[in-house]
Amino acid sequence: MIGNIYLPFCLGLGGPVASGHQPLPWIHIEDLCAIILLALKKSDFRGAVNAVAPQIVTNAEFSKAFAKALRRPAPFRIPEPILNVMFARERAVLLTTGPRVASKRLPELGFTFKYPDINSACMEVVGRKR
Repeated sequence: MIGNIYLPFCLGLGGPVASGHQPLPWIHIEDLCAIILLALKKSDFRGAVNAVAPQIVTNAEFSKAFAKALRRPAPFRIPEPILNVMFARERAVLLTTGPRVASKRLPELGFTFKYPDINSACMEVVGRKR
C-alpha cells in the first residue's frame, strides 16, 4: 500500500479516500514478520489470528500520520464519485469501506508489537526515528 501512495504524499498531493471515516486495518511489516516467526516457533499458536496493529485508525487518521511523517500537507480528499469512475463501483467499495479488525489473540500468545501506533510506524517507514 505504501508504495502506491508514497509519491503523491511526497508531492503534497495525498489525503484521505472518500469520507476518510472508514476503518483502515494496518500493520508494520516488521511486526507481521515477527508474528509469522512466533507462529512457527510456538506450538500453542493455532487457529486464526488477526495480524493487525492494536491501534484501530481511520483512513483520515492514517493519511494525517503519513503526511506528518513526510513533513508534507495532505489537503486533498479523493471523492467517492471519482473512485467509482477510476476503479468501477465494485472495486471502489473496497477503498470506501473497511472492516474494524482487532488483534485480540496476539497479546494472549505473548506477542508485543514493535510499532503499536500509526505515528511510530509511519515515522519508521519514511526513515525518521522518533
